[in-house]
Amino acid sequence: MTGVAGAVPFRSAASALRLGMRNLFQDRLRFALSVAGVGLSLMLVLFMLGIRAGALRSAVVYLDNAPGTVEVLPPGGRSTAAGSAQFLGPETVAAVAGTPGVEAVTPVLLTMGFSDLHGTKAVIKLVGYDAALGGGPWKLASGRVPAADGEVVLDRVLANRHGLGMGDAFEIGGIQLTIVGLSNETSSWTGSYAFVRKGMVEALLLAPGAASFVLVTPEPGTSRDELMARLRAIDGTNVLLKSDVMANDQEVVAGIFDQVILLMVGAAFVVGALVVGMVIYTATNERRAEYGILKAIGARNAVLYRVVACQALVAAGVGSVVGVGFSYAMGWVVMNARPQFLVVIEPPAIGATLAAGVVMALAGGLFPARAAARLEPAEVFRR
Repeated sequence: MTGVAGAVPFRSAASALRLGMRNLFQDRLRFALSVAGVGLSLMLVLFMLGIRAGALRSAVVYLDNAPGTVEVLPPGGRSTAAGSAQFLGPETVAAVAGTPGVEAVTPVLLTMGFSDLHGTKAVIKLVGYDAALGGGPWKLASGRVPAADGEVVLDRVLANRHGLGMGDAFEIGGIQLTIVGLSNETSSWTGSYAFVRKGMVEALLLAPGAASFVLVTPEPGTSRDELMARLRAIDGTNVLLKSDVMANDQEVVAGIFDQVILLMVGAAFVVGALVVGMVIYTATNERRAEYGILKAIGARNAVLYRVVACQALVAAGVGSVVGVGFSYAMGWVVMNARPQFLVVIEPPAIGATLAAGVVMALAGGLFPARAAARLEPAEVFRR
């Protein structure tokens, strides 16, 4: 009975936590290294999720700032991310504009192009738009919008990377363009945006009056569903909500990024779990005598599991907080060094990372806990 009574104080979570903390902080350098290891692992997890979120956000940055809530695309078109060789003809654009319930239309002619800037190929999304109908740059850093053919508003980040400024010229698709404006928020993982008069892109693609898609704004009092039903009656079109097209654009980009990102996240998780396991196993092994005494006085295996779990959770918990800080710092460094890369640390990703830290702690502490539970008191006293 004496042994059982002696074990009673260790049955509480607070007692287990105190004992676990004492063992964990016995070697502070080791504890600091374990926190750093977990922090770096979780930093990689959160940073990669931030890269993914940034890529998804940049994939829809144009549509998100363009007018309209309904989008008319060529037959079979569901996304603007991958580009399309199909166009809406001028008669189709006119039919869309003349549909009852349409307040405004914004025809856009979008094409991907490559420009040789200082010996490197730059991917440029060339947006042809009509200034009177909208669809152009939404935030100018400097300069003005194109007023004539041959003028362009170029993404500021791309211009800075290649030392281009107002009045400079570059070539794309055999056409010489002069920079008259620089835009903000128009850099994308899949290419930076450049804005020209729609007629310029029509001449480049040999498609007069054509549009890659038409953004439609319903009249007040006209429901989107009703308007979409009318627009679907126009031959040679596919009509979707703009929000659905944006979701499809993000799905295309996610298909490119997700496999690599998930692989790196999985690797980081395994490394973090191994770091926790190694630190807790070492701390547990160094305290074999104490655990043996606890078992000798009647402590159950659940008590030992609780002690080891507390150690693992503390190490991983502190490491998780450090990892979140590391990820913000890494995102800041990357976006300042390479502004074209957007890193977005979102609250759900932080929550998922902290949850991963808990799972990492429990996974890493499982083997040390089993080792402590299997310890025989007689083995300790023989030593």
